[in-house]
Amino acid sequence: MGKTAVIICNGEFPSREYPRYVIRNADIIVCCDGALDRFMRATEKIFGQRRLPDAVVGDLDSISAEKRRKYGDIIIRDPDQETNDQTKAFRHVLAAWPDVTEIHILGATGIRTDHTIGNVSLLMEYARSYDLETKGITVDIISDHETIIPATDTVELQCGTGRRISIFTPDSTLRIRSEGLEWPTDGVVFDNWWKATLNRSSEDTVKLIFSHRSMALIMMD
Repeated sequence: MGKTAVIICNGEFPSREYPRYVIRNADIIVCCDGALDRFMRATEKIFGQRRLPDAVVGDLDSISAEKRRKYGDIIIRDPDQETNDQTKAFRHVLAAWPDVTEIHILGATGIRTDHTIGNVSLLMEYARSYDLETKGITVDIISDHETIIPATDTVELQCGTGRRISIFTPDSTLRIRSEGLEWPTDGVVFDNWWKATLNRSSEDTVKLIFSHRSMALIMMD
């Protein structure tokens, strides 16, 4: 059976039970360097005891020299300035734990809107660039308010009736036919981000049929 990894970013740390349950049950925990303090402050409430992450990854611009010495055996420095710390942590998980089949990213949203938009959009890059579907790896962003997943082709969601769903894509040529949504997306032209937001599932299963292989994000409450 594959392992589950959690990446903790330096955004809004979750306070609700479901995302903390995801952290508690992960096989592997990796913190972006700026998120280490937030994670350590929450460990006793989440685990009932102090728990170190398995790795701390980043360019180390957000971690003190003292902490670099203290946690030197789990710190991974990645100086690449062409990517952010979330991506560095994601790449490290894939390289260090090849048996991982689920990656959940937490703390990726909130606090700064620019970081939120960047982190969320990167899900599509991960799904496409690393060919996760072929490898049998799922990735999502989980917060106190939503779960966000990438899709590169037609997808079925076992989401339950009445769940709020929004769809985003940077591909204005993509057409998405829908089954199980209160407001069908069949005629939507994706030339702005709001075009398929604030929808709701009308059936337990929602199917989104892509006109061609592309990139999209699905956000559910």
